[in-house]
Amino acid sequence: MADVTAQSPTARRPVSWADDVFRYATAFCAALILFMVGGVAITLFQGSLPAMEAYGLGFVTAESWNPVTEKFGGLGPIYGTLVTSAIAMVIGVPLSFGIAVFITQLSPGWLKRPLSTAIELLAGIPSIIYGIWGLFVLAPFLQEHIYPYFVETLGALPVIGSLFGGPPLGISVFTAGLILGIMILPFVSSIMRDVFETVPPMLRESAFGLGATTGEVVWKIVLPFTRIGVFGGCMLGLGRALGETMAVTFVIGNAHRLPHSLLAPGTTISAALANEFNEATGDLYLSSLTLLGLILYVITLIVLSIAKVMLTRLQRQAGR
Repeated sequence: MADVTAQSPTARRPVSWADDVFRYATAFCAALILFMVGGVAITLFQGSLPAMEAYGLGFVTAESWNPVTEKFGGLGPIYGTLVTSAIAMVIGVPLSFGIAVFITQLSPGWLKRPLSTAIELLAGIPSIIYGIWGLFVLAPFLQEHIYPYFVETLGALPVIGSLFGGPPLGISVFTAGLILGIMILPFVSSIMRDVFETVPPMLRESAFGLGATTGEVVWKIVLPFTRIGVFGGCMLGLGRALGETMAVTFVIGNAHRLPHSLLAPGTTISAALANEFNEATGDLYLSSLTLLGLILYVITLIVLSIAKVMLTRLQRQAGR
């Protein structure tokens, strides 16, 4: 026993050295992430300075986008980015919730695994494939069968009628939002499914034993127990929708104006950058596109910050 005690300090030295190396390596990785995030912000800010000096805050409120006269405004792309992301969340989150509930609570055993695999395979489809499908299949179908019904029914309503007015074009803001809603389905539903499966079976069985229905178990047991994970999955889907480029570019119409109807063409920040960045001539034109990228960066940062604050509050409430 004495020999073991005498050798223990020497035996611990290699372990301590390895721990130090591991700690410094992980700290370097964390610092590298912060450096990259800061470097992207600085690069975008420097590239945006000419546009900031030329337009100031008016760039955010101006709608015009004319490379010939060098009159640029970012209101159209900003509006399109926010609206398409909101449409995607309104469509994608309820569908994802229903899919996750069916797989974890209602699906028979022989169907559960194939259905889960099919949902996950949607995440592997390239975004350009979604765009091609939306352009040649979804947009014509919506234009012929769905949008005329929207114009006749929803377009006649007093408050929201203007959002569904105008000619029923298949290439529109709503089509882009619908494509985004489909694209975020596998991400949000997979996370919801995984967190739903973490609910202890004893809790569900106890609720069923007390006479609760399946709906009551989901709303009063499963969802409160997993609300932090569900909210995190929704924020992941929102981040995906904000930054999507190619699929939106195919179906939104790429019109640099403020669409007063969801059935009208529009554009987003990412679509504008993809379409025009390589063809931008002149410092002011290129700087305006860079300023759009900076605005998208700030929007994403704000959304993630709000999500982090809300997750922290949910965790505190769960602890209580």
